[in-house]
Amino acid sequence: MKGKYAASPYLLWMVLFILLPLGLIVYFAFTNAEGSFTLENITQSGNYFPILIRSIWLAAVSTAVCLVLGYPIAYLMSRWRGVSARTITLLIMLPMWMNFLLRTYAWMTILENNGVLNQILGFLGLPALSMINTQGAVVLGMVYNYIPFMILPLHSIMVKIGDDVIQASQDLGARPVDVLRKVILPMSVPGIRAGITMVFVPAVSTFIISQMLGGGSNLMIGDIIELQFLGNAYNPNLGSAIALVLMVVVLLCMSITGFFDDEQMEDTLI
Repeated sequence: MKGKYAASPYLLWMVLFILLPLGLIVYFAFTNAEGSFTLENITQSGNYFPILIRSIWLAAVSTAVCLVLGYPIAYLMSRWRGVSARTITLLIMLPMWMNFLLRTYAWMTILENNGVLNQILGFLGLPALSMINTQGAVVLGMVYNYIPFMILPLHSIMVKIGDDVIQASQDLGARPVDVLRKVILPMSVPGIRAGITMVFVPAVSTFIISQMLGGGSNLMIGDIIELQFLGNAYNPNLGSAIALVLMVVVLLCMSITGFFDDEQMEDTLI
């Protein structure tokens, strides 16, 4: 009984800041401006299906890049001890202490046509690159901002893999590739799942990065939702419907990812 009372603040928090907002989204999604039930908002959200597909694609690419870059970094961090481990962890966490908007503005300064990178290329006698307002710039911005969310869950799992386990597999004749494939990779699957979820979910719904680095031609579904709530075409009912569709799509993507992770882990162990 005491445990139930102790959990009351957390239950109240969930009701106020999770269940109630979700309930409001569902209510607005299936009602019109007069409060009457309608499916028109859900139907109209289908007009933004190409933007939703682009958002999923860019988020998937960003997540894959974060995984490829973050996995070896997380592994090295898990093998280091003392000052080296604390230093690399600090360097990874340091950008997260800065304002998200300022970090994105910094990338605009670097990637714009007269930006820092093109000035360096011009100084070296190399042709300038057109990088701003492209999908590549959006992916770059998302990878930079979200890669800590991939590295930290991986590190928290890999640090639990003892050196004796790796040494034992090597003593039994396992090559480095086999150690990675049959020992480290299967044991780090929970970290991979957590990292993919923590990167993909904010990436698919982002709206600041795509606006500032992608321009008007590379808007993502988060931009459309923001415009419905904060733009000139104020329509919270349609915005809620799009957000509800996005939430369902994200849940489906996460379910599919979890299924393939289970299959991949079984195949790896075999």
